Amino acid sequence: MNFKPKYSAHLGYLFTEVEFEKRFVLAATKGFSAVEAPSPYAVPATEMAKWLKRIELPYVQFGLKSGNAAAGEKGIAILPNRRDEFKASVAEGLDYAETIGVKMLHAMAGVLPQQERTNAHKDCYLENLNYAATQAEQRGIQIIVEAMNPISVPNYYLSTAAESATAIKQAGHKNIGLLLDVFHTVSVGDDPIATIHQHADIISHIHIADVPNRHEPGSGTIDFISVRQALAEINYDGFIGCEYTPAGETIAGLNWLKSHS
Repeated sequence: MNFKPKYSAHLGYLFTEVEFEKRFVLAATKGFSAVEAPSPYAVPATEMAKWLKRIELPYVQFGLKSGNAAAGEKGIAILPNRRDEFKASVAEGLDYAETIGVKMLHAMAGVLPQQERTNAHKDCYLENLNYAATQAEQRGIQIIVEAMNPISVPNYYLSTAAESATAIKQAGHKNIGLLLDVFHTVSVGDDPIATIHQHADIISHIHIADVPNRHEPGSGTIDFISVRQALAEINYDGFIGCEYTPAGETIAGLNWLKSHS
């Protein structure tokens, strides 16, 4: 089975020992095939395009603006009173993505306690996903969604890959894909291998980190050789985003990358 994984450095987690611009250079020189970070907006898109040209790596995905992070917001797509803000974030995100060549945008759902959720939130979410997917399709960009486990991200609207898949199906737009995070998948007790096979037709991007401490692959309990084999079996040809917290210095913890490439 000839499968060569392509790893993307998540620069919100890796190389944080240096300033943001220098992380791109380190990713390019330390064996990564791409980069990603959730919110690049502080850097003008034209400047970011220069950074990427310099390192000759693609920027895989980033998120639509996700509300007030300081207040704990992680997306606004489920909030009926924030529809206009969501639509504005779609326009801004698409302009930025087009300028730097990004082909996937993550539409974060938002956090809301289970007991406060209503059909209005669900309907708003599906409408917003559909709107974003329609706008993005016109520019050759895909919208992606991700589940986050309730321990790491309490009250996030999507907790499992199955919930994400259901939302994608209910939104009913072909331009929405699944960002499958192996760490979040295992953290809720799901089998990552079975999950990969079950959702093979909608997986657009992969994130990895080991369980339980979200450190480097090989530091915990996940069998990443089997994960890689499962991705090969479904003919996955996208990138694998390394969204883990280094146990120590980022560079000192990169030995796993050689053995898993």
